[in-house]
Amino acid sequence: MNLSEPDHELVAAELGREPTAAEAALFENLWSEHCAYRSSRPLLSAFESEGDQVVVGPGDDAAVLALPTPEAADTPAAERDADDYGDTYVTFGVESHNHPSYVDPFDGAATGVGGIVRDTMSMGAYPIALLDSLYFGGFESEESRYLFEGVVEGISHYGNCIGVPTVGGSVAFHGGYEGNPLVNVACVGVTNEDRLVTATAEEPGNALVLVGNATGRDGLGGASFASEDLAEDAETEDRPAVQVGDPYAEKRLIECNEALVDEDLVVAARDLGAAGLGGASSELVAKGGLGAEIDLGAVHQREPNMNALEILLAESQERMCYEVDPADVDRVRELAERFDLGCSVIGEVTEGNYVCTFDGETVVDADAEFLADGAPMNDLDSTKPTQPDRDLPDPELESTFEAVVSDPNAASKRWVYRQYDHEVGTRTAMKPGDDAAIVAMREAAAGGEDSNEGTGVGLALSSGANPRWTSVAPYDGARAVALENATNLAAKGATPLAAVDCLNGGNPEKPDVYGGFEAIVDGLADACTALDAPVVGGNVSLYNDSVEGPIPPTPTLALLGTRAGYDAPPARLDADAAGDSELLVVGPSGDALGGSAYLAAAGGTDRFPTLPDEPADLVSSLASIARHEGTLATHDVSDGGLAVALAELVGHGAGADVSLPDHAAAFEETPGRVVVQTTNPDAVAELVGDLPVFRLGDVTTDGTLSLSVGDESVVVDADAIRELRGVIERELA
Repeated sequence: MNLSEPDHELVAAELGREPTAAEAALFENLWSEHCAYRSSRPLLSAFESEGDQVVVGPGDDAAVLALPTPEAADTPAAERDADDYGDTYVTFGVESHNHPSYVDPFDGAATGVGGIVRDTMSMGAYPIALLDSLYFGGFESEESRYLFEGVVEGISHYGNCIGVPTVGGSVAFHGGYEGNPLVNVACVGVTNEDRLVTATAEEPGNALVLVGNATGRDGLGGASFASEDLAEDAETEDRPAVQVGDPYAEKRLIECNEALVDEDLVVAARDLGAAGLGGASSELVAKGGLGAEIDLGAVHQREPNMNALEILLAESQERMCYEVDPADVDRVRELAERFDLGCSVIGEVTEGNYVCTFDGETVVDADAEFLADGAPMNDLDSTKPTQPDRDLPDPELESTFEAVVSDPNAASKRWVYRQYDHEVGTRTAMKPGDDAAIVAMREAAAGGEDSNEGTGVGLALSSGANPRWTSVAPYDGARAVALENATNLAAKGATPLAAVDCLNGGNPEKPDVYGGFEAIVDGLADACTALDAPVVGGNVSLYNDSVEGPIPPTPTLALLGTRAGYDAPPARLDADAAGDSELLVVGPSGDALGGSAYLAAAGGTDRFPTLPDEPADLVSSLASIARHEGTLATHDVSDGGLAVALAELVGHGAGADVSLPDHAAAFEETPGRVVVQTTNPDAVAELVGDLPVFRLGDVTTDGTLSLSVGDESVVVDADAIRELRGVIERELA
């Protein structure tokens, strides 16, 4: 950990003296890219983050959103007013744990889950759902498979042990992630106005109390480690910067936090993540314009002879920092002991500086706001990205179909989600493997409690990004990522409520890398504004470079939507209605193949597809179709285009006979399109207005997809499709 010379000069000038070793290390971590967003914060103002549904927006540990009433849940957010929202709040946040997951895939991914769950807890919320968006190098790479297996095992272990279901997410493979995988995890929690807590310290004289696991030496310098390119020897040299999690302690901490909130013992809270105790406590008081006096020797420790810097910056997991009224400290200690957790009164909130002492010596004495928010922003050069020209191949249909359907990006992710407990908590109404997850928010939901009466609100959740899209066209690819996630919700009858993002990029000091990063920020911001989906929080992860080079610009979006009730049409054809239904595709074509699985298989280049105008109206119309009583099945068109969507819809006893004009129609990946099986095509036409609707063909009862493309055709049955789509499970069995 080394404070750069310009930063050192700035800090020394502010302090009026040379910083101590502990101060220099604390500033280095809090002013790192990971904590201070020095290269990205100037760009983030592009995001719209306000709305009647937004209770707490960007800047806290997680965003807080008011849920619409069941009567208003089907109405698009832009058409609601404040009276359409009820008393139930949900929290929404996303985090990255990229570098740690390369160095130690199991612990790196596991502690990423733990961190975003504690962000949820610090808002006074009970965690109810997780989504993971994962990105690895080429699936054929032995190292990529090792990282993939370790990351999935880490997420599974931690999430299953703490009893929070992983209900959705995404997995992508791309050569650009060789040596630098991405692990982005989102969490949803539930609370209400009375239970809401923020990370803003409120009152001088209040106690600062540390609750949770004892502090060790793990995770030292994690924030600065996350702000550097990965070196060739990172797996061994950077191992001490990776935290080690204890999910059973986290489960006890979740329940203890619930008890503390239930008894109104928490004034403010912050979880201990990046930069450890120093980061959490200084940011907590800085947000309130206050200071603190902290005795580092009072911190409960699990290793002998720890020094001040280690106690201050260790990122040991399963710890929370609470602001507590002095009269309530004894009760907080009693509850911590009930749940077998450590508890230390480490200091108090003051009106002065942020001061830390150790063994009677002052080791930190600085203005808290300068610590937390004083880092100067970077002024970086950028090069605007360009799109490739059209140079399309003309491959044979059958082999191309097989290659695209078995592409790991388009293939079944069953091997992943079967390892997750996605039903614990009994809220999961639509399970992984469909377009979006649906979590039941039953009426009178509050904290961890439910009422089983009433229809309630269905929370629809989708997350992910497509690196092939954003590699070809960062701006339009990011817009497409937003529309794709919104289409996932719409296919299950939901419209967007709000979004959080995890913006991943390479070394921003390289103009071409920073140009691509700027483009994904602008593209995501413009698309979310057009979708009426405020971006209420997020995370930025830069310096994702390895010896293999920078990652593709990767704008993970986690999108949350609502619908009345929890039932939704499945992504599987209904054979019983074969003779009484029609198979349609709704939504405009983009007339291009750029960024597609087709070109990845067949070679060639193309521009990125043209995206539809007025996406909010498009999504609202698609959601109305999904909710219509005549709709039997719905599935969005995404990776692999219509060919893959149709293959995924086919099952034993349910098939399709479809004709398409050319390869572009079969394999383009333009988002904003949904395949619909309906008994009432006239109603679909009425609901979509001016949107294009095309009849694809017939639903059959032979469990076979018969696909004609121009003068070629391919016929494949459900067993063969399952074999093609099962490449991940088959290779990792």
